[in-house]
Amino acid sequence: METTAEYCCAFCGEISSTFVDLSGGYTQSYVEDCQVCCRPNLLYIRIDEDTLDVAIETDFQE
Repeated sequence: METTAEYCCAFCGEISSTFVDLSGGYTQSYVEDCQVCCRPNLLYIRIDEDTLDVAIETDFQE
């Protein structure tokens, strides 16, 4: 099952959307390039087990 969620780019601060695979577990991390500045963001994803709400924190990926 997939859903979309938004995150704030760690480099330029712009908001981007990403697909999140809910079957990948309640905590996930992966690298995705910003849709605006094209720099790589390390996404830390947490999914609430009860509501399936998605929270994303970003960090720099050099």
